[in-house]
Amino acid sequence: MHAMILAAGLGTRMRPLTEELPKPLLPVGGKPLIQYLIEALARAGIGRIVINHGPRGERIETAIGDGSGFGVEILYSAEGPTPLETGGGISRALPLLGPEPFIVANGDIWTDFDFATLPSNPVGLAHLVLVDNPPHHRAGDFALSGRQVREKGEQLLTYTGIGVFRPDLFANCPKGPFPLAPVLRLAMQRDAVTGECFAGRWIDVGSLERLRELDLSLRQADS
Repeated sequence: MHAMILAAGLGTRMRPLTEELPKPLLPVGGKPLIQYLIEALARAGIGRIVINHGPRGERIETAIGDGSGFGVEILYSAEGPTPLETGGGISRALPLLGPEPFIVANGDIWTDFDFATLPSNPVGLAHLVLVDNPPHHRAGDFALSGRQVREKGEQLLTYTGIGVFRPDLFANCPKGPFPLAPVLRLAMQRDAVTGECFAGRWIDVGSLERLRELDLSLRQADS
């Protein structure tokens, strides 16, 4: 099974730190944020990881390399100065990911989720990992009814940025930039998206405050 880490975001909310470094390279607990994901995927037995990147993306390639230091193969999908958004970035990388279902993880999260527990052959077109809504995202994203993910419901949960997708999910998508959420919603209308609620640690490192809190937490855990 292959995996993709989404690392092409501009990181505008993390400035001035991201004026020099892409957000996934920001250090937490003594190493780049993206390294935690790479190591977790390697522990789960993932053999190939595709990383997309945008402006200053060459810094990611320099810092991470070909993956040999982590026991995996790492390939890069360079998007250049024009962001393709989440959906467009995945669609562009499909030739590197192959014909089988693949894992996707946002490059700006930290989690103790065990990627080995994800289904390698999801029932529908996608399988999403959801969590209870954090303080910064009280509205949530999708509902979970049993194992089925719905657009709406009595209680919405937050999408973690972790999922398993079949390439067919993007079969009718346009070339160029497009977001992922509408593609998932269309699949939900066809009952083609399953999901699970994760109760472990998950942090969307989307602000300088959360970056500092995570860094302090990891350093204290190691002391």
